[in-house]
Amino acid sequence: MANNKVLISGISTSDLKVLSGDEMKDLFIKMHNGDPFARNDLVSGNLKLVLSILRKVNNKNENPDDLFQVGCFGLVKAIDNFDLSRDVKFSTYAVPMILGEIKRYLRDNNSIRVSRSTKDLAYKSLRLKEEYFMEKGEELSPQEIADRLNVTTYDIVFALESLKDPVSMFEPIYNDGGDTIYLYDQIEDKKETGSAIENRLVTTDAVNSLNEREKHILNERYIIGKTQMEIAKDMNISQAQVSRLEKNAIKQLKKTLR
Repeated sequence: MANNKVLISGISTSDLKVLSGDEMKDLFIKMHNGDPFARNDLVSGNLKLVLSILRKVNNKNENPDDLFQVGCFGLVKAIDNFDLSRDVKFSTYAVPMILGEIKRYLRDNNSIRVSRSTKDLAYKSLRLKEEYFMEKGEELSPQEIADRLNVTTYDIVFALESLKDPVSMFEPIYNDGGDTIYLYDQIEDKKETGSAIENRLVTTDAVNSLNEREKHILNERYIIGKTQMEIAKDMNISQAQVSRLEKNAIKQLKKTLR
């Protein structure tokens, strides 16, 4: 397994303290009662949470110190807005806020030009998702966001996708322990001969060979644009089950289309 350790200048990550649930609760109570040191203790006790998120972001083009500072800003924001009365773990509440700040920073430094109207729609969507999560502790689906903003689901998915970082054509997108599928495998080769209608018929037959759950998951993932977690919630199954069904479907399509 690759080492995704994040090195931050001036910080010995191995010495960072991790707070227990009882310690967290006690510090939040002290902070709300006016203790001037409790907030700092909450920040220092959750720095490893920021580092764990940075490992997942893994953006080689950005200075990790800068991303760490941005992540810490999101952490402070989460601490200041966390409501102890809600039955939600602090880490569950804080992760999307920290990740949101980091993604916002990366978007603002993105070299790809995106239209102002698309950006505005994406920011409205993200703000709506964040506000809803803070209030309800749940994620909004693209369809729910579209309904609230009076646009189509495609508009929401397109806007959010447009703010993602570009990836290499050689980015691996699937591996079942055998052949790896790369992004370029999914890109049409305009030079290849063959009938587009025949290709469409073959693809349709391959999709129809899947069971209903697999077809539903592929449609939700790659047509609607939902995350595995959103699909798992809709289908009342675990995210691991969604991931397994998605992988099986892709494997079956690959085998059928060879």
